Amino acid sequence: MGAKLRETRRRIRSIQSTMRITRAMELIAAARIVRAQQRVRHARPYADLITAVLQDLTYREAELTHPLLEGRPERRSAAVFVVTSDRGLAGAYNANVLRTAEELFSKLRAEGMEPRVYVTGRKGVAYFRFRDRPIVRSWTGFSEGPSYEHAKELAEELIRAFVEREVDEIHGVFTDYVSGMVQRPVARRFVPLEVVEVEAVPPRPVPLYLFEPSPEAILDALLPRYVEERVFLALLESAASEHAARRRAMSAATDNAEELIKVFTRVANQARQAEITQEIMEIVGGAEALAGAES
Repeated sequence: MGAKLRETRRRIRSIQSTMRITRAMELIAAARIVRAQQRVRHARPYADLITAVLQDLTYREAELTHPLLEGRPERRSAAVFVVTSDRGLAGAYNANVLRTAEELFSKLRAEGMEPRVYVTGRKGVAYFRFRDRPIVRSWTGFSEGPSYEHAKELAEELIRAFVEREVDEIHGVFTDYVSGMVQRPVARRFVPLEVVEVEAVPPRPVPLYLFEPSPEAILDALLPRYVEERVFLALLESAASEHAARRRAMSAATDNAEELIKVFTRVANQARQAEITQEIMEIVGGAEALAGAES
């Protein structure tokens, strides 16, 4: 067997082995994305309802004040919470969210604020450390399956930095899960609080609340929970987006491997055909030489 044919067959075996791995990873990601989608669907109604309650509360009690509602006239720094993955092989998932974070950094600097980076995910930590960018705090190990305890710890750290005036704003950069094929990197301000509009809740009369013990006490309990829920939803959205991106990346890798196997199979067949032709020519040549010697 010729060297070219041996090398081509070795490449085919190597690609087949890689294709089995990518197909297995695609199936794993497809199975995990179902649970991730369910967690996102279950978390969104709670976030929408707590947002609606805050809307009603702030509309009816406009004189209420709270540190998380405070808009500071002199803004010097901003906390930026960036959600990335712990593992790679997810296509452009991490690159897109990090590019969105860099755009937010440029915008904040243009407004006179210095960004202070908080990161989840090993990919984000490696990105900022490679560029020698300071990280205030990082969290790793739960990008594919975050829990509410992770979100609470993270939100408490961000709220503490804001209340103690280490930062004047809190922003989040994560990937918004739209569907299995569409995920959007987004940058949103968490604090000072922007009560977002809730599209899922239909128009309804504004309820009349009876506050016990007081609107201020309820606001003190509700606003930190609102931030925790928004951070938790950002982690869940990013986890579902990560699984979807990895499934698409592994599907594309499997398709590319199949195309490469077809190409190298044709090359191997051509090399084998050339060897057979060469062997036949040698046999014919030898037979003619023997016949000539006998005559």
